[in-house]
Amino acid sequence: MTRKKKDKEKMKDDSTNKDEAESLNEEILESKDGDSHDSKEEEVKQDIKLLSGEEQKVLEYHDLDELIIKYDKLKESNKKDKELLSKHQKESESWKNKHMRLQAEFENAQKRWNKNRQNLRKEYIAYTLKSFLPLYDSFKKALEDDGENLAILKQFYDQYIGILKFHKAEPIIVKLKDLFDYSVHEALSSLEKDDLPNNSIIEIIQDGWKMDKDVLRFTKVIISREPAPPEPEPESEEEIKEVNCENEAETQEKTEVAEKKPTELEEKKD
Repeated sequence: MTRKKKDKEKMKDDSTNKDEAESLNEEILESKDGDSHDSKEEEVKQDIKLLSGEEQKVLEYHDLDELIIKYDKLKESNKKDKELLSKHQKESESWKNKHMRLQAEFENAQKRWNKNRQNLRKEYIAYTLKSFLPLYDSFKKALEDDGENLAILKQFYDQYIGILKFHKAEPIIVKLKDLFDYSVHEALSSLEKDDLPNNSIIEIIQDGWKMDKDVLRFTKVIISREPAPPEPEPESEEEIKEVNCENEAETQEKTEVAEKKPTELEEKKD
């Protein structure tokens, strides 16, 4: 579209707007009379200005006191809104902190519950395995004897040991002449031995078992101890008499010396 066409269309629009304004003005003037004629005329003029594209400029006048009152009211409402906002912010922070604490407590409780459940499960397994350890002792004694069913017993024994090892249970390794360890050993008795250090294992009575780091059954052993020192020989009667005479002589000398000291002090004073 060219510039000339645009100008022509604009002129047409302006003319139509003016025609409509004039027709509207005539209708209002004809239908109304009296005191309302002037007010309607002003409204019509404003409508004409709006239709013709002219801006309507209206000046509003306000009283200073009213403005001050409105300002004070707005200031008070703004202050109240700020107080409410700070109050709600504090409440939201407190609820947020409570929520975070509850969440942390819940997570800790869940961790403790899982740990306790694992410990209980472990304890039940250990208790069950411990009740089957006498069967291990029976298998071990049966394998020590040479018999016709030795191969069959060996198969059962291996199967049984496999079940125990599946649950992480294994025998405690103990050797003769090892030092006694109260954490895995249980001493049933002790014997005097000169050729071994004190608290050395002499004999293994019953094998011990453990599951992971927990002891299912302590190893029952017999340990060595140092021999008691020899008792002193009894003294003869003559030696006892000589010792008594020497003690009496020493006591007499001490008493004589104690008696001489005060007499010497008196002579010096004279």
